[in-house]
Amino acid sequence: MAPGSREISGKAAISVTIPAVSSESQASEALPSRRHRTPRGGRHRGDESFLLPPGSPALVLAVPGSARHPAAQVAAELARLVEIEHTGQPALVGHLEGPEAALGAVLAGLRQQRQDEPAAVVVPLVTGPDPVVQAAVRQAVLGAPAPALAAEPLGPHPFIAEALHDRLADAGLARADRIRMMTMVTAAGGVVVVTPGDHGAVRQAEVTSVLLAARLATPVFTAALDDDGAIKAAAEQLRSSGAHSVAIAPHLIGSEADAGRIAAVAAMVGAGHARPLGAHPALARLAALRYVEALAGALSS
Repeated sequence: MAPGSREISGKAAISVTIPAVSSESQASEALPSRRHRTPRGGRHRGDESFLLPPGSPALVLAVPGSARHPAAQVAAELARLVEIEHTGQPALVGHLEGPEAALGAVLAGLRQQRQDEPAAVVVPLVTGPDPVVQAAVRQAVLGAPAPALAAEPLGPHPFIAEALHDRLADAGLARADRIRMMTMVTAAGGVVVVTPGDHGAVRQAEVTSVLLAARLATPVFTAALDDDGAIKAAAEQLRSSGAHSVAIAPHLIGSEADAGRIAAVAAMVGAGHARPLGAHPALARLAALRYVEALAGALSS
């Protein structure tokens, strides 16, 4: 590494070398460092995370829907996980609808701590690119009184496939053989990943579906959550290819769609279903990763 440069890296295998902003002492304080932890037991275990120094730009989760949505608590729990597991600094939550805890108001309350850094990095709390959500985030960032950055959405990413797998396992629709490190489907011979959004969202979710199929060693199809015809066609194709049963895997966090829609879709095609991803630890890891990527990109430009 060249003198006067710094490296940001983390568990999700990003490595970005960026020029020093000013002095070496200021540089060491400006960027996240890696924090090694004693591994914890359980399914979601990690050995390192990002540690933000005091005065770092705020990490703000941009949440679809309002603070009164039944799934709003999921965002609060993810913010807590981001803080205690990855950054060591409080993560904030800003909603894209309604007056309560609105993203614009959250950004308006932040101040730039260092002249060479933004006041906040806004991470869209969605599993993949969503033009509506991303436009709302950009508008809030542009309207903020202090400089702010818009990060990329959480997915596509292998962590999303990991989280989908875990939710299927929670519902008894898949399990992992930890001894031989192989995964075997127990109650489903095929999976339909359903995602909110349009055809573009489906194409993005297909990346995750391929990764999920590799984990489960079973066929996985993708369909829009609001497209009954596409979901029925996917389930029928799975059954005609020999799948003895079908499972629905929601490719969403919780606030993007009505809670009853998943159960209705599953009943429509006679399938079991997992619950939305919710406050899965993999999503907290991704939020920290997207923050670091956005900040590294800004400081290297």
